[in-house]
Amino acid sequence: MKPPRPHRPFRGRLALAEARMRMEEAEQALRAILSGEVDTLVVPGELGPRVYTLRGEESAYRTLIESMNEGALTITRRMLILFSNRCFARMVGCPLKRVIGTDFTRFLSRADRAAFRQMLGAAEGDDAKIRLVLRGVDGTQTPVQVSVNQGDGGGSRAVPIGLVVTDLTEAQRTETLMRALTHRVVQVQEAERGRVALELHDGITQLICAVLFRSQALLESFEGGSGPLKSDALALRDLASRTAEEVERISHDLRPSILDQLGLVAALRNAVESFSERTGVPSRITCTNMPTRLNIDSELTLYRILQEALRNIEKHADARGVTVSLTQSRLFVQLSVRDDGQGFDTRRRKAGQGPDRVDGLGIAGMRERAAHVGGALSLTSVLKSGTEIRATIPKEAARPRRKASRQARV
Repeated sequence: MKPPRPHRPFRGRLALAEARMRMEEAEQALRAILSGEVDTLVVPGELGPRVYTLRGEESAYRTLIESMNEGALTITRRMLILFSNRCFARMVGCPLKRVIGTDFTRFLSRADRAAFRQMLGAAEGDDAKIRLVLRGVDGTQTPVQVSVNQGDGGGSRAVPIGLVVTDLTEAQRTETLMRALTHRVVQVQEAERGRVALELHDGITQLICAVLFRSQALLESFEGGSGPLKSDALALRDLASRTAEEVERISHDLRPSILDQLGLVAALRNAVESFSERTGVPSRITCTNMPTRLNIDSELTLYRILQEALRNIEKHADARGVTVSLTQSRLFVQLSVRDDGQGFDTRRRKAGQGPDRVDGLGIAGMRERAAHVGGALSLTSVLKSGTEIRATIPKEAARPRRKASRQARV
């Protein structure tokens, strides 16, 4: 005789109690895993049970990841977050349990989502870095650099992607302060150059001219003959004349009056002509679509970049010719300085090897000058084939220009 079947409500209560018991066991196992109390975990599967080791090296690795000051993630190709450390959760202002299992692109802007997906596709299988803006759940925006390790999965798309997210807030703040400091240094430098140019013009040049006049008078006092005293007086006059010309050149380089009075094109042409006369290197300059004046800072920036480029060509390039071009489009003004000298290996220079071809302001200084007016500077060089420096700055509407400074007149 068969035993009586349990009543239907009783069977429901039994199933509910069994489900609760399994949930409690699962929660206990999860707490044990998170606390590191479990050594191994056996998970049944279609091909038999699989054993996962949770202690040893993996435990130490997990501890290291959690102690990082950078966000660490593992995501799928579909951007699902499989793992996250607490640092990343703090970056996005979201509890860790709500971060795991969500879409990584949830924390990116629409533009950054497209850029991130494009970068993953372009660098599939390789490591890459990209700068993004991380959007927290509370609306905060954090500039970050995401380092991507896509691993080697033999072409399988099931292999997860590792991400390391570095907060760039402090780095950007430091960069901003450094740019402000560099700008201030340039301002002080230009003011000091103007002061020295003024002192050369009003002080040294006047004294040299007085010596020149006295030597000429002394020379005229000798009537006839060609004695040694007259020869010395003639040499003194010539020396004073050359000294006056050199002081005038230095004063002009410190603060070119032609830049204030006639504008950028005339100043650049004058600088190129002076370079050719001084060095004997054939040079030519072309200016295209330059009908208007730029603002004072932009003109001075381009002039200083040309000055520094010509100075380095003179010292290091051993060039046979130099070509300078200044072009203006609807939005930008571009200055290009190219020589056919010995050039150098830019890869070795970046690695700190080989001679540095730039002195004085250097490439960094020229880049900072261009960045100060919202532009950029690029350098291209081929060993034994020459170097090109190209500065591109945005064109701004002509502004009222201040009167030419007295210190600029030489």
